[in-house]
Amino acid sequence: MLKDLYLLTKPRIIRLNLIAAFGGFWVGSKWDVDWLLLLWMLVGSALTMASSCVINNYWDRELDLKMARTQDRALPSGRLTPAFVLIYGIMLGIIGEVVLFVLVNPLCGWLGLLGMFVYIVIYTMWLKRSSTWSTSIGGISGAMPPVIGYCAASNTVDAGAWLLFALLFLWQPAHFWSLAIRRVEEYRAAGFPLLPVVKGIPRTKLQMIPYVLLLLPAGILMHYYGYVGQIYLIVSVLAGAVWMWHTLLGITAKDTERWAKTNFLISVNYLMLTFIIMVADTPGAAVLQP
Repeated sequence: MLKDLYLLTKPRIIRLNLIAAFGGFWVGSKWDVDWLLLLWMLVGSALTMASSCVINNYWDRELDLKMARTQDRALPSGRLTPAFVLIYGIMLGIIGEVVLFVLVNPLCGWLGLLGMFVYIVIYTMWLKRSSTWSTSIGGISGAMPPVIGYCAASNTVDAGAWLLFALLFLWQPAHFWSLAIRRVEEYRAAGFPLLPVVKGIPRTKLQMIPYVLLLLPAGILMHYYGYVGQIYLIVSVLAGAVWMWHTLLGITAKDTERWAKTNFLISVNYLMLTFIIMVADTPGAAVLQP
């Protein structure tokens, strides 16, 4: 049962997003780190994300029966009851929001609520079942972790917060569509109107291009406005160029399955690498002072 409760939170998603939240906090703190505040931000962010994922599992339980990769989840398999899972998800969200509002700051609490609302209501309950825009609009919630991290340290929404939002918002569609292309028939059988299901795989490959391309200026602007140093600039541009090159290869790729798998792995490593470098190459407060 404990394993099921853990897996319901989609820990892989949480781990990746906590790296982004940590990076956002570090940029906002400029190396003047309040370690206790950082801890509470990570705890509150993890709990609100876990809540959203659990409620997502609750809402998708019947559709999960139709997909091979999700049939053995706790709800479709009957190991846990829907009512119990719903209460579990709600409690995680309440605790997470209390942590953000009380132990971090109200701004982060409201950002956490916004992320939960978009993921649960806009994405899960509405767009995921009705529109190809689900991935793009749902990306608003996925872009919240680094913004929450940044605002926890700075307690303000400025250019740094918006640029961090842009990085995660632009990263998500190409990342998810790489997975969706590989699972397109499963999503079709389950009735999810994702882009590769409705518009086809060639159209999806083309639509990835502008998102990956726009990551390049987003990273450059992070350096231009002084939030990161030259090492981040070089790494983000090179990593973005590699991902862009491979995304373009998808247009003529004969083995789409292999291409999509590689593109997915590139996207994961791109995010991890750039945010690790972001932390290491954040200028200190003294450097930023005129």
